Amino acid sequence: MEKRTLLLASLGMLLLAGCKNSQEERESNNFRHKGDTVIVSNQALNEQLKITETQVLPYSKEVVTAGTVQAIPTQFAYVAPPFSGRVMKSCVRLGQQVKEGTPLFEISSPDFTAAQKDFFQARLARELAQKDYRRKQDLIANGVSSQKELEEAENALLIADKEYENAVAALCVYQVNNPENMTLGQPLVVRAPIAGNVMENNIVTGQYIKDDSEPIAVVADLPRVWITAQVKEKDIRFIKEGNKLDIEISAFPGERIQGTVFHVEEAVDESTRSIRVLSVCDNRNEKLKLGMYTTMHFLSEPTDMVHIPEKALLQGEKDSYVYVQTDTNTYVCRPVAIEMSRDGLAVITDCLAAGDKVISEGGYYLK
Repeated sequence: MEKRTLLLASLGMLLLAGCKNSQEERESNNFRHKGDTVIVSNQALNEQLKITETQVLPYSKEVVTAGTVQAIPTQFAYVAPPFSGRVMKSCVRLGQQVKEGTPLFEISSPDFTAAQKDFFQARLARELAQKDYRRKQDLIANGVSSQKELEEAENALLIADKEYENAVAALCVYQVNNPENMTLGQPLVVRAPIAGNVMENNIVTGQYIKDDSEPIAVVADLPRVWITAQVKEKDIRFIKEGNKLDIEISAFPGERIQGTVFHVEEAVDESTRSIRVLSVCDNRNEKLKLGMYTTMHFLSEPTDMVHIPEKALLQGEKDSYVYVQTDTNTYVCRPVAIEMSRDGLAVITDCLAAGDKVISEGGYYLK
């Protein structure tokens, strides 16, 4: 029994040795290794290897992060009642397009009524002072009045003029541009401070509102918007003001909108180790809505970098590598540093130069 076992073991070892010799013979008939160099001796195998020359093309580093759509502050206005009063009339509807100065609502305000009274009293006092001054001029021309009385009338007119100017200035706070056309007791008209759309309308006729109440209307002009993104500290070097970027919106899959970096903040958020970046984006088609989440694709300024076909890359135990042709039928295994792969091309940051010839297809035969 023991002899039979020994015999079977010996036969197995002979078979393994035969297989090994057969493998070595196959390799020697096709190619041989000298360290990292491979010399192909089989012409049929060599014809299966496709050789491609590296290309130097402009490349922009892409930084991808999330963003949020916001209104540009100068194109967004909260409209609150300037003074206490009761809403007498609503002049707009939600979503309405308004121009700067368009009436939004009217309120009956005691403060405004008091300012009206002051104006009419000042106007009446000025008219009386003007009449008295003209009368004194006529009297002194006829030798009836004295110079002192004329001077007193002139001073009274100057004071009346100043009181009138102050009353007109007080009405400017209430956005009254033509006080001479005003009637006593008319309501205060609150107007749109900017042109845009009425985004919020909480105007309720008959409601009494105080001067410290929350805004009851919002007007926003959104042909352009800001998109706020948080960029990691390590990637901020790739982003500069004026750089272009692509913006993806989940509501419109497969579509990208163009934007421009408007401002990169100077401070780092210590809790997230990120920096806020503001980008401005055209929104005349009104696709971007305030508060929307977006995916931002920031693109750095293009630099020339080596590109090779993605199929040329082979995966080793630790790194990716390619076979570089150094002579006829001779190839060197060379590790490479990959920046990224896209559209069938790989961007190489190290170990390859312009004009190097690499095996773009069939390199796995040489493993």
